[in-house]
Amino acid sequence: MKCFIFGSLFAGFFLLFREAEIFRRMNILLKKTRADMEFSARQRTLDDRKRLMNLQKQHSVLWLLEKQLQYSGLRIRFPKLTAEWWIVGNLAVLGITVVAVMPFGGIRAAVLVGVILAVAEIGILKSCRTRNLRRVNENLLKLLDFLGNYSVTAGEVTGVLEQVSRYMEEPIRSALDTCCIEAQITGDTGMALLAMGECIEHPKFKELARNMEVSVRYCADFSAMVTGSRRSMREYLRVVQERKGMLREAFVNMIILLGMSILILATVGNLIAFPIWTFLWKSLPGRIALSVVAVIFFLFMGQAGKIQV
Repeated sequence: MKCFIFGSLFAGFFLLFREAEIFRRMNILLKKTRADMEFSARQRTLDDRKRLMNLQKQHSVLWLLEKQLQYSGLRIRFPKLTAEWWIVGNLAVLGITVVAVMPFGGIRAAVLVGVILAVAEIGILKSCRTRNLRRVNENLLKLLDFLGNYSVTAGEVTGVLEQVSRYMEEPIRSALDTCCIEAQITGDTGMALLAMGECIEHPKFKELARNMEVSVRYCADFSAMVTGSRRSMREYLRVVQERKGMLREAFVNMIILLGMSILILATVGNLIAFPIWTFLWKSLPGRIALSVVAVIFFLFMGQAGKIQV
């Protein structure tokens, strides 16, 4: 009996310590993985700065994903969010979705739900980027007006940006604050301005950051640069409004032509007693026509997506 009790206690303590060892190793692996992810994010940031200095354009997939997070504003709300953590979160959500859906609908339903979640995520990121672009459009002229009211010189540019940032909205406010902090810590105002331009997707904001960096190196007074940037921004807004008007007119024409085509096909279908949907979906000419319409629609959406507001 004593041997049995001793054996049971020994087996119990052995399993207990073994389980604790497993948890300890899992904790070590988790910490190592987290450290590797943080190191990868820091290394990518350093590589990005080197590319900025050397004017290189080669970028990795992780860099592109991190820029999407930056341009959508998620990095402003969650400063520690990186491309690695975003991928881990997506994989976790995908795994939970598959485990939850497969017992009820099978693998096809799980794949369908995963595709729907991916499309929804892309749509949310796109809408957030568009919203930020609109905010930059609304605040960029105000930023230039503020800069024009100051007698900005190369030595005090970060001080002026720090004063102006409190009157700006996101994402410009965070970009200006980050630029000021980096310039104060590193002492490299030019690199801080280039990094500020990479924080926002708007092309005119990037152009302004590059012009300010050039002015820091070669010019003492920013007044001419601010005047030129203000003129360029107004011209950019005028061109964008013209393009939006042209696309709006093209969209109306497409709807009118599509409606007239459907009306004509419906009339012909009634005359020959042949359903229009059967002609469109089950005949070769109908499928070719639908394919042409789909191609035109996607080309139109691609042109509309190029407009930055």
